[in-house]
Amino acid sequence: MTNKKIVFTGGGSAGHVTPNIAIMNKLKATGWDITYIGSRKGIEQDIIGKEDIPFHGISSGKLRRYFDWKNFSDPLRIIKGAMEALIILRKMKPKVVFSKGGFVTVPVVMAAKMLKIPVIIHESDITPGLANKIATKFATKVFVTFDETMNHFPSDKVLFTGSPIREELFQGKAQEGRAWLGFHEKKPILTIMGGSLGAKKINETLRQVLSQLTEQYQIVHLCGKGNVDRSFEGVKGYKQFEYINQELPDVLAASEFIISRAGANSIFEFLALRKPMLLIPLSRNASRGDQILNAQSFEKKGFAKVLFEEDLTTETLLNQLEVLKSEKEQLQKNMSQDSAPNTLEIILKQIINTAK
Repeated sequence: MTNKKIVFTGGGSAGHVTPNIAIMNKLKATGWDITYIGSRKGIEQDIIGKEDIPFHGISSGKLRRYFDWKNFSDPLRIIKGAMEALIILRKMKPKVVFSKGGFVTVPVVMAAKMLKIPVIIHESDITPGLANKIATKFATKVFVTFDETMNHFPSDKVLFTGSPIREELFQGKAQEGRAWLGFHEKKPILTIMGGSLGAKKINETLRQVLSQLTEQYQIVHLCGKGNVDRSFEGVKGYKQFEYINQELPDVLAASEFIISRAGANSIFEFLALRKPMLLIPLSRNASRGDQILNAQSFEKKGFAKVLFEEDLTTETLLNQLEVLKSEKEQLQKNMSQDSAPNTLEIILKQIINTAK
C-alpha cells in the first residue's frame, strides 16, 4: 500500500483520546502518515500535542437529549465543523478515518462519508453514546470493547475487539514511580483518579478523610483540571495533580490500589495491570448511566468493587477501601483469569484491510 494515510478523531474527555494513542504508535512504527482532528477547545489538543502528530481543530456542538438553548445553535456548529473537516480530509486524502467517540467526531465522520472515505468507529462503553449512535450510520465498521455491546450495532458492521491498551503502561517501573512521587515509606500507594475532567464529590470526600487515609496509605490524587487544592500541599504522603501523562506508567506500577470513575478505557487499563479497583461511576444525574453499566459488568466478573456516588460518604469510602484491601488477592486472581483479545493486533489488521 503506497498511500498509508489515516485520520483519527475523538475528544471531549481523555477516554476518547488516549486509546487512539495506543493505535497511532503502532501505525507510526509501520510508516503510516497520521493526522488528528479534534475540537478547538477540547482536552484532545493538549494530549495529542505531546505526541508529535499534526492536529487540526474544528467547530463542534454537543448533542443533547434534553432542552437547552444551545440546541438551536449547536447544529450550526456541527455543520460548520463538517465543512472544516471536509476541507482537511480533501487535502489529506486518507485511506480511512478512525473515530473514538465524543461529539467532535460527528462532523468528521459526516465529512468522510461525503468523500466516500471508509470510517471505523470504536465504542468503549457497554451502551453506545449518542455521538456514536449517529456516527454508526456513516461507518464501515464498528469495534466494541464489551462483548455485551454487540447487539447494539448492525451485525454486518460490528466486531468485538476489546480496549486498546497503550504498550507503555506495561513498561512502568514501581521504583521509579515511588522516586518521582517522593514516596519512601513502606505503606501501599493508593491512587485516586476522578477522570480527566475531575470529580468534585470524590475530591471532597477524599480530602475529608485524608488524615485517616495517610495513616495506612501514601496517596496519589489525580483531581482534574483546576481542582488542585493548595491548602493540602504540605500533607505528608499526599501528592495531588491535575493530570499525569508521561509518568503515569511508573505511578500505576507503584500503585497497589486504585479508586476511579468507571470510564471503560481506564478500567480496562487497570484490568490489564491487575490493579484492585474501587469504582465510583458517574451518577445518572451527571451522565447517561454508561459508567454504572461498565462498573456493574466489572463487579459481576469479580474484577472490581463498586461504590455508587449516591452512597459515597466518608464512612462508606473507608469501609469499601477495607473491603478492597481484604479481597485484594481474589480480585487479582479473577483478573489474571480474564482471556482478553489481542486488541491492537485485531484493530491494526482491520485498519489495513479497510484501507485497501
